Amino acid sequence: MPEMLFFTITQEFDNERIDKVISQVFEDISRSTAQKIIEQNNVMVDGKIVNKKYKVNLGEKIELTPPKLQEIKVEPQQIELDIIYEDDDLLVVNKPKGMVVHPAVGNLDNTLVNALLFHCGGKLSDINGSVRPGILHRIDKDTSGLLIVAKNNESHIELAKQIKEHSFTREYRTVVHGNIKVDSGTINEPIGRSKKDRKKMTVTTENSKNAITHYEVIERFCDYTYLKVMLETGRTHQIRVHMAKRGNPVAGDIVYGQKNTPKYLNGQCLHAMRIGFVHPKTHEYLEFSSELPEYFSSFLNKLKGK
Repeated sequence: MPEMLFFTITQEFDNERIDKVISQVFEDISRSTAQKIIEQNNVMVDGKIVNKKYKVNLGEKIELTPPKLQEIKVEPQQIELDIIYEDDDLLVVNKPKGMVVHPAVGNLDNTLVNALLFHCGGKLSDINGSVRPGILHRIDKDTSGLLIVAKNNESHIELAKQIKEHSFTREYRTVVHGNIKVDSGTINEPIGRSKKDRKKMTVTTENSKNAITHYEVIERFCDYTYLKVMLETGRTHQIRVHMAKRGNPVAGDIVYGQKNTPKYLNGQCLHAMRIGFVHPKTHEYLEFSSELPEYFSSFLNKLKGK
């Protein structure tokens, strides 16, 4: 049986439709999928089955049984990939902005995993299950840049160990709101899931993990700063959360950013530019980098007045 999910309606969701609430609380469930779950009588409010038009009330207890993702068959799809490096044990891929890394409920197609299954002929590590084959680490849908993919379990284990020990080199480029006066700095703030919005992460000491982000100023503009960012840890949304907490949210970030964030960026201006690691078989240190994508360089040119 799939694991049941529970949550209690808070003030921000009071009098909202239940399908909308479910899609906002659980990041892997779209609104259309939430409606299907409700139609299958897999959602109860205070122990009673409701329909998708039901409007929730403050304090009500919601219980739902989502589809079991592990039972979903993920199909290979012929999608063009930007492969930076590849051998028998791993590959490094440059993920474009807008591509989801792995399938989730309500989003099963056109992901990086679908493309990898086709490209590798299914020869990927299976440690993270059939839905996340080969996936060692993730970047957000609207973050572009480099990811390492494991082709076998032995490589997966060795690379995952490096991630756990924080020995990976992970360098990003980003443009943030505001003019940062200091040339460099470190943000050391624990990150956990927000109690108010389960789709968001936040700086908190409750149910959190330590998170350390280093940054250096590359160039300053009137209302923005171009940064090099190095991750010491790799928490969900880490750069976006840390920079927003500092008062300098990532440009284009509609989740953690400002109301006047540039909409034409279609998501955050954040690129995983450089990655380095010790090869699991040869034990050679490898490092790869990628050029700034067009959306990023175009935004920089606008800021420079070009």
